[in-house]
Amino acid sequence: MILTVTLNTALDITYRVPALVPHASHRVEAVTERAGGKGLNVARVLAALGHEAVVTGFAGGTTGETLRSLLAAAPVTDALVHSSGTTRRTIAVVDAATGDTTQLNEAGPLISATEWEIFQTRYETLLRSVSAVALCGSLPPGVPVGAYAQLVRTARTAGVPVLLDTSGEPLRRGIAARPDLVKPNADELAQLTGSRDPLRATSDARRRGARTVVASLGAEGMLAATPEGSWQALPPARLEGNPTGAGDSAVAGLLSGVVEQLPWPERLSRAVALSAATVVAPVAGEFDRKTYEDLLPQVQVLDAVSGGVTSS
Repeated sequence: MILTVTLNTALDITYRVPALVPHASHRVEAVTERAGGKGLNVARVLAALGHEAVVTGFAGGTTGETLRSLLAAAPVTDALVHSSGTTRRTIAVVDAATGDTTQLNEAGPLISATEWEIFQTRYETLLRSVSAVALCGSLPPGVPVGAYAQLVRTARTAGVPVLLDTSGEPLRRGIAARPDLVKPNADELAQLTGSRDPLRATSDARRRGARTVVASLGAEGMLAATPEGSWQALPPARLEGNPTGAGDSAVAGLLSGVVEQLPWPERLSRAVALSAATVVAPVAGEFDRKTYEDLLPQVQVLDAVSGGVTSS
């Protein structure tokens, strides 16, 4: 079983409009609601790949009740902790004319010190029965900025491989706790290291504590700096659609590869194909299986230093 942690869960609401025009009134063509937050998206993709997944984090208020009722229909185990504050909402507005998406994210509920202690106890218990853990997303108000560093250390003490996917100061502190894998995007990596050169930045991030760094580079695929070497995986084509959740699918691909002990080129191929297949899916947090299966053998993996093609 694989554990995903989403401290700042969300009710994801997607509006589809014919065209998004500033300062105008819009008629919404379609509305979807999903139990969201990065780790919940990761868990759903893991389940679709055939892995048992359990989710934890916080959920509260009427929004939290709705989230948990929606989560009950998903093939994942709910181990969320109740919070007195109300779970946030995220609003994605998809412009049907351009395919662009505008995202509006609430901050999240205030988590009390007691609630944080309850969560840590739940987390330690769950670690006893899982093969890997992903720590995903932003921190809600009230949770210490060093929370992920603490959770990384707890996972390492338990002997559980840990992946960290966050940004800003939580990433900076978390990476110093020596997670097995971090997955920043290009902007997050540049903010962490001060370098816009992906190969230099991933190497610098490893020196800061992470065993492996996998950077999402958008249309340029993914770049991995690992103890075994460095590789870049390139998608065969740029796909238009809603990118929300694409990074979460990539995390699921990487984490499933860790558990299955796949070679790094295969892990990267899976992550890139899943990410691209999520862009064309109609709802965030899902991937189009046919697109994934079609793309997987087409992903090109190169040695990031020599530029040579690596078999995946």
